[in-house]
Amino acid sequence: MSYLSNGESIQQTDVGAVVQSGREILLQAFNWESHKHDWWRNLDNKVPDIAKSGFTSAWLPPATHSFAPEGYLPQNLYSLNSSYGSEHLLKALLQKMKQYKVRAMADIVINHRVGTTKGHGGMYNRYDGIQLSWDECAVTSCTGGLGNKSTGDNFHGVPNIDHTQHFVRKDLIGWLKWLRNTVGFQDFRFDFARGYSANYVKEYIEGAKPVFSVGEYWDSCNYNGQRLEYNQDSHRQRIVNWIDGTGQLSTAFDFTTKGILQEAVKGEFWRLRDHQGKPPGVMGWWPSRAVTFLDNHDTGSTQAHWPFPSHHIMEGYAYILTHPGIPTVFYDHFYDWGNSIHDQIAKLMEIRKKQDINSRSSITIFEAQPNLYSAIIGEKVCMKIGDGSWCPAGREWKLATCGNRYAIWHK
Repeated sequence: MSYLSNGESIQQTDVGAVVQSGREILLQAFNWESHKHDWWRNLDNKVPDIAKSGFTSAWLPPATHSFAPEGYLPQNLYSLNSSYGSEHLLKALLQKMKQYKVRAMADIVINHRVGTTKGHGGMYNRYDGIQLSWDECAVTSCTGGLGNKSTGDNFHGVPNIDHTQHFVRKDLIGWLKWLRNTVGFQDFRFDFARGYSANYVKEYIEGAKPVFSVGEYWDSCNYNGQRLEYNQDSHRQRIVNWIDGTGQLSTAFDFTTKGILQEAVKGEFWRLRDHQGKPPGVMGWWPSRAVTFLDNHDTGSTQAHWPFPSHHIMEGYAYILTHPGIPTVFYDHFYDWGNSIHDQIAKLMEIRKKQDINSRSSITIFEAQPNLYSAIIGEKVCMKIGDGSWCPAGREWKLATCGNRYAIWHK
């Protein structure tokens, strides 16, 4: 199904009240180095500020036992003692978040799993001695197991889980239900969603019933050599197809918008209007399922695989926090880049909430020139980013906030 048939008025599936209302603001509450800093205790201290700032959900790092301290090489899924802290500290954090009405998002790493013992071919592809003690049939044939071929891309170097096996899916649903109903996570973020078919994500969401889900479907934007192409329709279509594959139950990170926005802020704001006059990312096609962001633990932080230009961070937040879609703020920007950035982001969040901008708000783009972008969102908010001068016509507009190369007005 292409985006044209995704009429927002025709909901094929009830994806839950929070996606319907579209008033989410997410916080990625960690970075690549967080495991070194007694993380569950650190976040516990920040819960009041996270709630006061207006975040509805905080995405936590993988909480289960992992072969690597960052959490992305899981082994014993039922052990909640990780490099981020003990099970006791995690549960205390989740309890506090619940008191402050901030949902906890679990990082679901189920594309791959590190084995405990050697099996077929002399590889670590068995899971003896721990819960979910699978044999080699749980591992795809492409990564050294006796299971079927992968239904997605391979994550190299470790055994990839074969989601076609009924016993694997049954066990994973049991584990997801445990995270949801016993541990206290309410939302899910699906790691490396390119690695297995989206229809399994649909099954896992239907089984465990998270309040909100988002998938990391990250593949490369369209480049001509080193230069980002203007038309990214095929890139956003692939993300839209993945969302469709989940039965429209999951949202997805809007990697298309990130890729375009971080080039636009360097003096190519013409990129921010597509050939139909809409925002050029997934946000322009299916805003209620587009989770916008500037950076995460992979693209930014100390990994810096694809970082947003640091001098343009506030222009980026002025864009995603006033626009349709579901915006995400990165921990580093909010808590590590100084009080001024923290307060400017919090102010943008406050404006979004007060003016009731939601994921489906209407948008009219006025200017998309090399040095200037401006738009009106939801009839009550105007914004501009870039060096070009611009302000809305009419005396009813009042300046709500402004900063270096950005300004927001409201009626």
